[in-house]
Amino acid sequence: MARSQEAAMDDAERPGSDEQLWSVFEFVRRYRLAKREENRLLMLYGPTASFRDLLANAQRHSLIS
Repeated sequence: MARSQEAAMDDAERPGSDEQLWSVFEFVRRYRLAKREENRLLMLYGPTASFRDLLANAQRHSLIS
């Protein structure tokens, strides 16, 4: 593989400048998610994750059924 292809692959694997890392705790507080959902996100990602991943995987459980 050529060096330019290796560099391109490395750049693709790195989080881009547009990909913000958020504290899971801050995300849960801002979006008023349940403690159960906070624990689930912490198990998935640890204390920080990309904003895009958090939005894609967060689940809001209805209090009214």
